[in-house]
Amino acid sequence: MSSSKRSKSGKGRATDGAEVNGSPFGKLKPALPENPAACLSFGLDNSKLPADTAAFSLPAGYTCPGACDCLAWFDRDRMKIVDGPKAQYRCFAASMEAAFSTVRKAVDNNLALLKQAKTEAGMASLIDMSLPARRFSAIRVHADGDFFSQAYFLAWMRVARENPQRVFYAYTKNLPVWVRNRDKVPDNFVLTASQGGKWDAMIEGNGLRKAVVVYHPDEAFSLGLEIDHDDSHARRADGRDFALLLHGTQPKDSEAAAALKRMRDEGVEFSYSRKKKVEAEA
Repeated sequence: MSSSKRSKSGKGRATDGAEVNGSPFGKLKPALPENPAACLSFGLDNSKLPADTAAFSLPAGYTCPGACDCLAWFDRDRMKIVDGPKAQYRCFAASMEAAFSTVRKAVDNNLALLKQAKTEAGMASLIDMSLPARRFSAIRVHADGDFFSQAYFLAWMRVARENPQRVFYAYTKNLPVWVRNRDKVPDNFVLTASQGGKWDAMIEGNGLRKAVVVYHPDEAFSLGLEIDHDDSHARRADGRDFALLLHGTQPKDSEAAAALKRMRDEGVEFSYSRKKKVEAEA
């Protein structure tokens, strides 16, 4: 069954780590880096993405106002992952922040610098000056995190308009800010609604293209959806829905963990393993 129809309680929930009521959204206040005039950092070597694509990230959970099914975050005080009260599967980005202090430092610094910039114009200027070399013709906005405010959303739209030679794309659960500002989204910014959030009801009503997390390739087939293994679907503006295959570390004894075990037992290839296999055969 599709991720949107999975049980909201019992064994379907993420159960590893402390569950809390509510969300961490907006509660992280990272200190400014030693050089407050520093540029934002971009990921330039993501194993899932094409070589021409750079990725920008923010802290998972803390910048995700619409997260629900995937809500998880790495608690900086307790130094552990926390899963949201209605989480069905664990956000891959939160697991990466838990595993690597360098990832945490990079995303925290990015958020601190954006908060310092404050306004739409200030954030747009900061983003534009921080963009990586021109050889990166595509920018994935948020390998971790989401649009945390309208001003921040509009800052990215402004940057895209000023860089028409590049493709910008993003998954988002902050559907209200997208819908309110659809007329400000330039042609070179491709947005996809990430199903499994607080505002899913806005997807169909506003004709938004969506991505659905599935627990097995058979589920994608039953929904009539192609699986995007390398972001090729996400960055093309064809308006077609698609599926994303569950991956990453999942909570012990959860439905998501069982689904991952099944796929591994069946030899199902994930985006990362597929790319490594192709490279090995080259």
